[in-house]
Amino acid sequence: MIDQGHTHLFLVRIASELATKARGTRRRFQQRLGRNLRDALASAGLDGRVEVKWSHLLVEAPAPDAAQHLASVFGVSSVSRIEARLPLDLDEIVRTGEVLWAGRVAGGSFAVRARTTGACPFSSRDVKIRLGAALNRHATVDLDDPDLAVTVDVRDGEALLYSEKIPGVGGLPMGVEGRAVCLISGGFDSAVAAWLLLKRGVALDYVFCNLSGEAYERAVVSVAKVLADAWSCGDRPKMHVVDFGEPVAELKRTVQPKYWQVVLKRLMYRAAEQVAAEIGAHAIVTGESVGQVSSQTLANLRAIDGAATLPVLRPLVGLDKQEIIRRAERIGTAVLSQHIREYCAILPDRPVTHARPEAAADEESRIDLSALERSVVDRKVIDLRALQAVDLVQPYIFATTVPETAAVFDCRDESHYREWHYPGAVRRDVDDLAAHFRQLDKARAYVLYCPFGVQSAYLAEVMQREGYEAYSFKGGTRALMAYARERARSG
Repeated sequence: MIDQGHTHLFLVRIASELATKARGTRRRFQQRLGRNLRDALASAGLDGRVEVKWSHLLVEAPAPDAAQHLASVFGVSSVSRIEARLPLDLDEIVRTGEVLWAGRVAGGSFAVRARTTGACPFSSRDVKIRLGAALNRHATVDLDDPDLAVTVDVRDGEALLYSEKIPGVGGLPMGVEGRAVCLISGGFDSAVAAWLLLKRGVALDYVFCNLSGEAYERAVVSVAKVLADAWSCGDRPKMHVVDFGEPVAELKRTVQPKYWQVVLKRLMYRAAEQVAAEIGAHAIVTGESVGQVSSQTLANLRAIDGAATLPVLRPLVGLDKQEIIRRAERIGTAVLSQHIREYCAILPDRPVTHARPEAAADEESRIDLSALERSVVDRKVIDLRALQAVDLVQPYIFATTVPETAAVFDCRDESHYREWHYPGAVRRDVDDLAAHFRQLDKARAYVLYCPFGVQSAYLAEVMQREGYEAYSFKGGTRALMAYARERARSG
C-alpha cells in the first residue's frame, strides 16, 4: 500500500479527444499535458512528479487536495486519488480493499467496479465477486445508486484501488494549438471567450485598449490574472496595455460620430494585430456576440472584420448574456467582471447599426494611424502570473494629478478644510463617504485626499473594487498643495 503520510498518488485520465488523435499527435499532446500538470502543482506550491503513460498519467504529490488542481488543467477528463497500489495478487487486493472500505460502507450500500487491461491472472468479474463478498459482510450491495462505489483498476501490471472520481475540465492541453491574442475589456464576455479558447488548446496573450485610466486598468488586470493563474498552467501569459487616449482623440476629430464605435473596434483590431505580429500569434479572439450591442450586428461585424488580416475568433457568437454570465461564474471571473462599469470614450446618439464595409473603411482612412502605432509601441506589458496581490493595489490607487473632470473630496476635518482645500473640493467625512459612496455617479472619476494619503487610499481601494474610478492623491495634503501651487503658476 502507499504510505499516505508522505505522498499521494493520483490517476489522471486524459480527455476523450486526445485518445482519438493519431499516435504521434497524441504523444505530443500528452507530453504537453504532463508539462501543464507539473506547472499546476508548482503553482500550488506542491513538489510533485508526473509520469506520462499511454492511456493515463500518474501524479505523485504531497497533499491530498492536489486532485482539485490537477482537475482544472485542460486535457484532463477526471482525477482519482489512489488509495492503494498493489501487485496482481487477487487475495492481497481483496484483503486491502476490505481494510480500506469496510468501515466506510458499514451500515450503508456499496458497489464494486473493476477494470482489467493487458495480461492479468484474474478477470474483472473475479474482482467484483471476491471483493464484493468481503464488503457484503459489512454493507448491502446497490449497483445503481450506492453510498460508495469502489474501483479496482488494473493497468500496466499493477492494481490501483480508489473510491473517488473528480471530473476534469476536459478540452485540449493548453498550448498545443499555438498562440492567439485576446482583446479583453474585463467584462463577462471577453473573459469567457478567452477561457473557451484556452480550453481548445490555444495559449493566449491579452490586449487591453485602455479608454479610461489606471483604475480601469487595475480592474481588467484582476480579471486577466484569474485566467492566467487558474486556467493557464504551462504558460506565462502577458497583458499588453495600450493607451487609447490619442487614437480616440484622433478618431473624434476626423470620423463622423455615427461611425465612432465601428471605427473604434477597427482600431482595436489593428492594435491586436500589431501585437500579434510581434509575438507570433495566429489569430485574434474577441467576446463579441451577434446582436448584443449596436456594434455587434452582423453587418457591423462584417464592416469591422475588414481591419484585420488575421482570423478573428468569436467563441460567444451564438450565446446570450445569461449563458455568458453563467459560464463566467463557473470559471471564477464573474465576481470581478460585475464590478467593472462600461467605459466608453465615445457614445454617439445614433450609432450606425448596418455599416457597409466600404463606408467603414472610408471613415477609418481619414485617421492618421501613426497615433495608434505609437500607442502600441509604447504599450505596457505585464507578466500576469508574476503579479502579486500588492501589485494589483498600490500602483493603481495613487494619483499625482487631478483630472479636469474629476470630483475632488477632502477627507479631513472641518477646521483643516476651512484653513485650505483644493479648489472645488467638497469635504466628505471618511466614515460617511465609506457608507454612502455607492450613491455616487460611476460615470465620474474621483480624487480623494487626507493629511497623509493613508485613509483616502484605503477608501479609494474600496471604491475601485465596487467599480468606481477613484484615486488617493499621492503624498496627502502637502503634496496636493504643492501640485495646486504649480498649477496656479503654470496657468
